[in-house]
Amino acid sequence: MAVEERYRLEEERPEDGWEVEALFDLAFAPGREALSSYRLRDGVAPVAGLCLVARSRDGTLAGAIRVWPVRIGAHGAPALLLGPVAVHPTRQGEGIGGLMIRAVLEKAAALGWQRVLLVGDLPYYRRFGFTRAEGIRFPPPTNPERLLARALSPGAWDGVKGRVRKWTEDAAG
Repeated sequence: MAVEERYRLEEERPEDGWEVEALFDLAFAPGREALSSYRLRDGVAPVAGLCLVARSRDGTLAGAIRVWPVRIGAHGAPALLLGPVAVHPTRQGEGIGGLMIRAVLEKAAALGWQRVLLVGDLPYYRRFGFTRAEGIRFPPPTNPERLLARALSPGAWDGVKGRVRKWTEDAAG
C-alpha cells in the first residue's frame, strides 16, 4: 500500500500544536529552540496552509512539517524557510517525510512563492530538487554547507544574495 493510502495530510490546526511540539521534542535534540533557525521564526507566524500534519488512518500523528516566511538580502526577497520536518521514530522509513515535503513544495508554488530555503543534509534533500545555497548567509552558527535552496519557478534565485533575516525585519535590520 502506497504511503498516500496509509496516511492523510492535513493542514495543521491550532489544536494540533501540543501534539506537533511533542513530536518535535521527540525527534530533535533537547535545546532545538536555541538553533539559529528559531531566531528567524521567533515572533513570526508560520505560513498558513503550508504547515501540515500526517496522520495514520486511525488519527495517530505520524509526522509534521512547518514553514516560515523569511527575507533575503538588501531588497528583502521573500522566501520560505522549510522546517522543522519530523516523522515519529516508529514511522521513519515509510516515506512520510517525502510525502510532506513534496506536498509543501507543490502548495507553496501554487500560492505564488518563488524560493525555499532549509538547513539539512544535501544527500536527503537533493531528491526534492534542493542544492547548496550560494551567496546566502544564514545566522550563525549554521554550517553553510547545510544551507540548501530550491527554486519554485525558473530563475527564482537569480540575483538573490545576502543575509537571511526575519520576515518582520526591515532591510536596514
